[in-house]
Amino acid sequence: MKEIWISFLTLTRKEVTRFMRIWSQTLLPPVINQSLYFIIFGTFIGSQVGDINGVSYMAFLVPGLIMMSVITAAYSNVVSSFFGSKFMKNLEEIMVSPTPNWVMISGYASGGILRGLIVGALVFLISMLFVQPQVEHPLIVALFVLLTSIVFALGGLVNGIFAKRFDDTSIFATFILTPLTYFGGVFYSIKDLPVFWQNVSKANPILYMIDGFRYGFYGEADLNIWLSIGLLVSFTVILIILSNWLLYRGIGMRD
Repeated sequence: MKEIWISFLTLTRKEVTRFMRIWSQTLLPPVINQSLYFIIFGTFIGSQVGDINGVSYMAFLVPGLIMMSVITAAYSNVVSSFFGSKFMKNLEEIMVSPTPNWVMISGYASGGILRGLIVGALVFLISMLFVQPQVEHPLIVALFVLLTSIVFALGGLVNGIFAKRFDDTSIFATFILTPLTYFGGVFYSIKDLPVFWQNVSKANPILYMIDGFRYGFYGEADLNIWLSIGLLVSFTVILIILSNWLLYRGIGMRD
């Protein structure tokens, strides 16, 4: 058990050291990007938009922009790190060691989770320069941000397993993840959409994450909060099982 714990801590320390060493590339850009969103959408456009669900448009943006930064940071950290280890062939050293697959998954995912949480906290602090967001249900906020960072850290791991070239690490994020995030209710409430588009939006899993996270701030949700939690837990379990199976089968490792 001691050896397993040491393996986990070593992988986690490596991942944290990796993104902290280049903090100007991993932590600073999302803070700057979200600040621009606050200025452009919150200040300039928000002044022309009325309250949404009883809160100002600027305040409404805060949970969505935080969650958007968490999703991107957690996902990109793991997919780039894991594929980089594959490309440099140092992943083979871990695979031939007695380290269980679940420890490898936990170690790589922990780096993405911690980076996502740190970036989310930084964006939240930046948001306080523009508005004073309230947090009515802090435990719900913590639950959603933690589960979301876990889901996308594991998603990045799965992408990293399948990736064969560096280009493959960005295809999913560019063509699937980014559109789903922008259409996930970051900038609007689905209640303002026609019924048809409301139903279409409900097929977007990111909508449930952002909506539940926003409920933790303001106590108002467009969707059932328990359904949102259930989906996040389900995605977490499915991705853990999938990544463990992929590593066990050696898929993407032996090409």
